[in-house]
Amino acid sequence: MKKPKWVVEKEQAKRKAAQETVWLFGLHAVRDALANPAREKLRLLVTKNAMAKLEAEIAACGITPEEIDPRKFHDPRNHGVPVDPASVHQGALLEVKPLSWGSVEEVCLAAGEGAPTVVLLDQVTDPHNVGAILRSAEVFGAEAVIATARHAAPETGALAKTASGALERQPYLRVRNLSETILKLQELGFACLGLDGEAEVTIDQALGDLKGRPVALVMGAEGPGLRQKTKETVDGLVKIPFARDFGSLNVSNAAAVALYAASMRG
Repeated sequence: MKKPKWVVEKEQAKRKAAQETVWLFGLHAVRDALANPAREKLRLLVTKNAMAKLEAEIAACGITPEEIDPRKFHDPRNHGVPVDPASVHQGALLEVKPLSWGSVEEVCLAAGEGAPTVVLLDQVTDPHNVGAILRSAEVFGAEAVIATARHAAPETGALAKTASGALERQPYLRVRNLSETILKLQELGFACLGLDGEAEVTIDQALGDLKGRPVALVMGAEGPGLRQKTKETVDGLVKIPFARDFGSLNVSNAAAVALYAASMRG
């Protein structure tokens, strides 16, 4: 019996994901990945100088490094590693498998009792923004950052470097459909708030009524903001109030402000 098309596509996607690897770069990102027992490590390329700086982590995880001449680091023929000449690699490259954090339910309710906070990103594609959001999420104790599998920043070296180690500790989940995930979180008891500069209610006002309640902060990309379907699915739209007439924040800065506000609700 011939398999349905959707079954074939799902199997193909699963096989592709199993083969996917990520090249992390930079001393901080590589060091934290080496120290993460949950991270599957495949190849480590380092200059002599970087190897000395990572000596303890290399010894602890048992990986065998490949020493590389710093003058040949950006030669695409050298070791077959694609390195962006503009990347600040600091002489360290680590090939890894993407992290697997588990399901939305498992991760978002991992804290047990209390009022967990999660961040949902609606088509935020800039890896630097997502990396910065992961850092803020870790600082303010969010359970997870959730983005879509498509039209969102994947796990990359640039994202990891901007996250400054947070990628190894802060769950970054990728889901098929954001609206369906919002509905799932609502079923789990989360109040889902979409950030929109034209909303009438401020985030402080909304959070003031949600003490002790799990909260999901939903943020859109700069420019287009939240998609219409997302706006229709969240429980309400909120804004960050601005002094004077300038009313726009970078999405990573907005996430930091929103996460701080959520952390202060008690």
